[in-house]
Amino acid sequence: MTAIDPPRALAERLRDTRARLEADVDLWVATSGEAGVHLIPLSYLWDGAALLVATPRDSLTSRNLLADGRVRLGLGPTRDVVLVDGVAEPVEPDAAACEAFAARTGFDPRAETQPYQYFRIRPTRVQAWREANELPGRTLMRDGHWLG
Repeated sequence: MTAIDPPRALAERLRDTRARLEADVDLWVATSGEAGVHLIPLSYLWDGAALLVATPRDSLTSRNLLADGRVRLGLGPTRDVVLVDGVAEPVEPDAAACEAFAARTGFDPRAETQPYQYFRIRPTRVQAWREANELPGRTLMRDGHWLG
């Protein structure tokens, strides 16, 4: 059996979570709609307040988000997970945001033959934990406001 680190304090969890949002490039996107629940990996750009993602306009994910903007995102491995519940809105980002997205993710939707839809996802709740001992206090954002 391996030793489990003691639970992190709120300030450390907030710092680690913000660092993951800044450093990671990909996440899991879960949406739901008439066809059921759908889960796909997408690249993203974090601007400190919201995440920018892009997916083909005719994809199930895009259709789900256009019908109901509720979304759940998952970042990190199972022993250092960050879950984000948020609201997605379709956007037409300006050239600077498109360039930043392409530079950060290594993927430029503007170069694709099929049309892509960008979505800006504003977090409403963020949770993070590593082990079961961090489940208490896992909520770091509630109603769109960081705790602490």
